Amino acid sequence: MPVKRVVGVVAGVATLVAGLVGPGAAHAVPGQGARGLVWGPCPSRVASGLAEWTGSGAPRVPDGPDLPDVTGALTATAQDTGLLGDVLGPIGAVPADAVRAGVPGRQPQQIDCATLRVPLDPREPSGRQITLALNRIRGAAAAGGGRLGTLLVNPGGPGGSGLGMARYAAASLPRDVAARFDVVGFAPRGVGPSEPALSCVDPRRFYAAPRPDNVPRTKADEDVLVSRAREYADGCAARWGWFLPHLTTENTARDMDAIRAALGEGKISYLGYSYGTYLGAVYATLFPQRVRRLVLDSVVDPDGVWYDANIAQDHSFDLRHRDFLAWVARHDDAYGLGRTQQGVSHAWYAMRSRLRERPAGAIVGPSELDDIYSEGGYSNRLWPKLAAAFSAYALRSDAAGLVRLFHGQAEIDPAEENSYAVYLGVECRDAPWPRSWARWHADTVRTHASAPFMAWPNAVYNAPCAFWPVRGGTPIRVGAANLPPVLLIQAQHDAATPYAGALHLRDRFPTARLLSEGGGNHGVSLAGNGCVDRLLAAYLLDGTTPAARGTTRREPGLSCPGVPDPQPAGSPAGQAARHGAARR
Repeated sequence: MPVKRVVGVVAGVATLVAGLVGPGAAHAVPGQGARGLVWGPCPSRVASGLAEWTGSGAPRVPDGPDLPDVTGALTATAQDTGLLGDVLGPIGAVPADAVRAGVPGRQPQQIDCATLRVPLDPREPSGRQITLALNRIRGAAAAGGGRLGTLLVNPGGPGGSGLGMARYAAASLPRDVAARFDVVGFAPRGVGPSEPALSCVDPRRFYAAPRPDNVPRTKADEDVLVSRAREYADGCAARWGWFLPHLTTENTARDMDAIRAALGEGKISYLGYSYGTYLGAVYATLFPQRVRRLVLDSVVDPDGVWYDANIAQDHSFDLRHRDFLAWVARHDDAYGLGRTQQGVSHAWYAMRSRLRERPAGAIVGPSELDDIYSEGGYSNRLWPKLAAAFSAYALRSDAAGLVRLFHGQAEIDPAEENSYAVYLGVECRDAPWPRSWARWHADTVRTHASAPFMAWPNAVYNAPCAFWPVRGGTPIRVGAANLPPVLLIQAQHDAATPYAGALHLRDRFPTARLLSEGGGNHGVSLAGNGCVDRLLAAYLLDGTTPAARGTTRREPGLSCPGVPDPQPAGSPAGQAARHGAARR
């Protein structure tokens, strides 16, 4: 299952303008900070936020059987723009031209790139070094003229690159806010175009569609899934045994502080989504004196890292999938799949079973279907096109919609496999995982009984951690009492990072205030909710957090209305919504 479908899933936002933006917007502003960080012209793909490093900076991958050459191949595809538009707002809300040239009334974005050498093992600063890829969109305010320093951004994952995220944030923030920050993105250790860029299998072979069904019916079926998990873990061990012990959230947070130092900043501000909230929380725990502003949007539960968090996610995704099915039922006049959630659910699982026997277009089997429709758990903006493909196949045996969705947002290419390798590398190493498959089996069977949509797919996705060559360590105990005001942002019905996690993190940071949104989309700010974005802008400018701290464990500091559910694409309301988004 692609990396976007796990804890910390805003990895697709990492390349949010991929395929939409050309390199022409890059403008070199050479400069040198502390430790010799030199800014200059961006390699062509990096200028667009794509996960590719061209020329002398091409990702270096060790030789090995079945290992694809990812040099020049770590490019984002249409699948990466799916969450770009649907987690951080419709593509129409920030058109390609706006990202290319800023937004109306602004000067074109000036984008610089640089690389930074950091120690593989931070405990040995003079030891083996790795390279991080960075980009920067400079604010217009001069030093002493209201400049607030650096805003470092991360879209989540683990395994997401912040290069595209930096461009999106700089283009989406209000002009007076963007002018006062240099927005800096980076590809975390292991993520292309940073070097090395991990790859553990040939995705063309390993992920050839249709894959074995994520939901086993027999022990033999389950044995195949377990064997594939072992194969992936073994591939990572054979190629990256020297790197995997050092691929942790803690070390990535230490890389962030190396970026801060190289920029010559005493303090930095940070905007992180999904897994990026956990990364930011770990950074703030390790370096509280280095934090100016801290925004954590769609919050990972620090109490569940990582095995328990995935089981909790199974239940929340099932609830959100039921929300989608209920929405389809409410629009039975458009989709004809049933007037009740139960009826549409029956049609859904009948479709899944049918695809096991005869994959759509010979490529979309039940596992590919899981990948496609788990996207709907992240954003209701996807529901109309998901429902249309569902209806076409269930009622007319028309597979074209499912095939298009697979190629557009679920096909696994080298960039996605790189993200997945880093995802596993971080989560398997961060914390202990059960090493007995019997435990995984028992937990998944129990969870599947009440949450069948995600239980087995999520277990299969994370299964290599049962066989990972490096055992999980002890997670950082997140928390700090001496931070400046911290802003947490959370949708109340978020499937990928359930609401309880934001409450738990707020308890760890006494200076934190929680801004909640009533909806269920993952990635709330800069996604078209004016109420949320106004409060975010005020906080970034002057450190103001919304309202007083809640007086009960479940009470937010302030709540904004959620984004309304969409209308079917062919309805008058749906057409008006699309045209309105195109005009914004």
